[in-house]
Amino acid sequence: MRNDHDAEDVVQEAALRAFRFFESFRGENSRAWFLRIVRNTSFTTLKRHHTEEDNVVFDEELHGVENPPMAAGAALDRAQDRQTVRTAIEQLPAEFREVITLRELEGLSYKEIADIAGVPIGTIMSRLARGRRQLQMILNPETK
Repeated sequence: MRNDHDAEDVVQEAALRAFRFFESFRGENSRAWFLRIVRNTSFTTLKRHHTEEDNVVFDEELHGVENPPMAAGAALDRAQDRQTVRTAIEQLPAEFREVITLRELEGLSYKEIADIAGVPIGTIMSRLARGRRQLQMILNPETK
């Protein structure tokens, strides 16, 4: 959504939709079910605001366990690396950006991603491979 305010609005709208249509939940993976609603709500919101699909950005913080304090230089290098990767991911086409984010940053399984995106697992695997290849080329242009 490119900014926190719009992302919060989409999540709130998705939560309302999930509550409203909870009877359609069939006991499958609840996380994938809700993320599918968030995804669809995001695309609906973007279409409503006439934003091109290529401008969709999944801007999330990298989550993980707290690491022991590191030297200031190492922390600066790590922050720079994160920003470099984030900028590279933003350059990917939307379908690659989506699967890279869900797999590499959110840690979802191929099946969960396929359920969220509504496409076969083979398509997810193909998009991941192509997305990773494009990401590698963006981050290291010498490797072709």
